[in-house]
Parts: sequence; C-alpha cells; structure tokens
Amino acid sequence: MIIGYARTSTLDQVAGYEAQERELRQAGCERIFCEQVSSVAHREQLQQALDFVREGDTFIVTKLDRLARSMAHLVELVATLERKNVTLKILAMGLDTSSATGRLMLNVLGSVAAFEREMMLERQREGIAKAKAEGKYKGGKPTAMLKAGDVKRLLAEGFNPTQVARKLGMSRSSVYRCTEAG
Repeated sequence: MIIGYARTSTLDQVAGYEAQERELRQAGCERIFCEQVSSVAHREQLQQALDFVREGDTFIVTKLDRLARSMAHLVELVATLERKNVTLKILAMGLDTSSATGRLMLNVLGSVAAFEREMMLERQREGIAKAKAEGKYKGGKPTAMLKAGDVKRLLAEGFNPTQVARKLGMSRSSVYRCTEAG
C-alpha cells in the first residue's frame, strides 16, 4: 500500500496543504494522513501514519521538511520505517530508500540540512553578541511581570492558574513566576 503524509505549519497555508495532497494522490497514495500543525508540536496524524504502515508499504512525503524537524528526528523516523520494512519516498528530491543509493542520499541530505541549521544558529548567536556589545540588543521585555498585579488579583478571586493564564494570554509558568515575585 502507498501511504502519504502532508503537513503545513499553520491553518492559513491552504494552498500548500492542497498542493501536497494533490501531489501525493498523483504519486498513487491510497491513504493520506494530513495535519496542520507545527513540526515541533505533537503530530497525531504522523504518529497514526507510522502506526498504520505495514511491511512492504511505501510511505511518501512531498518534501523532507514536511516530515522531519531535525536530523535526529529524521534518523528516528527512518529507523521506525526500516524496522517495519517500509520504503520512504520524498517526491521533491526524487529520493527512494528502497535502494542503497536512496538511503545514502537521504543520510547525506539530512546531514547537510543539519549542518545548515547549525550554521544559521551560529550566525544568529554571533549577531546577538555583536548587537549586545554595541548596546543595541536588549532582549525580550518581561511582559508577564507587568501583569503580576492582575495575576494576584485573579488568583485571590478564586481563579486557578490555568484560568488566569488563559484570561491574561500568558503561560501557566508565567503565572507561577508572577506569584513567586513577591
């Protein structure tokens, strides 16, 4: 069986979502798992797709970044598919892990992507350090602490931390930090 997986990061990426589905159908997918969620969030449909695939199946995605969020994650997903004897195909790369060449290319491309991400983070850190040295970088404003009075008032009125966080548009951990700040 040929199984496809499509993902966009946000709900407003409708065209990209539809394009992935169209490409997967053209590639012969008999079943497509779709979701609109960030790559770092829990991806229920990806998990269901991985649970669904069986020995001899082919798992298809349109692009590598639709599947894995990092090299480590890619290695983990490929290992899961290999344990189940499932082939991975990435359409945009013409990559197919049913061959030794396809497996090699996947590892090389994944390593290059990981290297590029590390280089980008290094450049970002250098830029921040330079901006700090020049007095141009102040960091983020501690906006949650500005709401400390509201947090304490709502807690005193009987709201629980989750309700307070929701009402004030902040995380629960910020609610706790505000209560600890005196």
